[in-house]
Amino acid sequence: MTSSEAKPRVALFGGTFNPIHVGHLRAAEEVCEQLGLAKLIFVPSANPPLKRGGPERIAPAALRLRWVEQAIAGNPTFAVDALELARDGPSYTVDTLRIFAARLAPERPIFVIGCDAFAELAQWREPKALLALAHFAVLPRPPGGAGSLAEWIPPELAADLVLAPDGREARHRDAGSWVRRVPIRALDVSSTELRRLLSEGRSVRYLLPEPVLDEVLQSGVYAAGAPC
Repeated sequence: MTSSEAKPRVALFGGTFNPIHVGHLRAAEEVCEQLGLAKLIFVPSANPPLKRGGPERIAPAALRLRWVEQAIAGNPTFAVDALELARDGPSYTVDTLRIFAARLAPERPIFVIGCDAFAELAQWREPKALLALAHFAVLPRPPGGAGSLAEWIPPELAADLVLAPDGREARHRDAGSWVRRVPIRALDVSSTELRRLLSEGRSVRYLLPEPVLDEVLQSGVYAAGAPC
């Protein structure tokens, strides 16, 4: 299942980055290397709709944006775009992909996503449109990086995709966009675990990027008793 279109060169890495950590950065580095990207753009979510009203403590969007900017400084392949912070209302990925698809036409952006989030794609706004607007680079989650692309495709979207014989890639039946399993040596670090450590007053050194470590600690947003 080979592509006849020009090779996409720009990828988007969306998420709350609450906070950004070394696992995000290492995953982004490996995706750039494997896909031969010219640019990978971090897109922090301002108001993630699937996390509203839950117990998760989310740092203010302006802080998370600043931490991403500091964490990626010095890597010329990385960039950050604050368009979701400038947009009112919930941060729907389909709106972001429409903007980038228009910017990059005739090429499509690549959307970098973890396998757990991809498995829940049917719950996102306009999931069928998402698959047509962008290519999807699906990353295994630590530990181990096990699992196949077929296991991660939501049943509601399976009819829109044709799986390659080797099981590593699927092609959209109509749009021609692809979904690809991109194996990485994922670091077993999560924002959830970091927030727990911070709430307990424990060390997160060497798990957070050095440029943002002091600012995250000084912000106090993840400390025990801080408001959600």
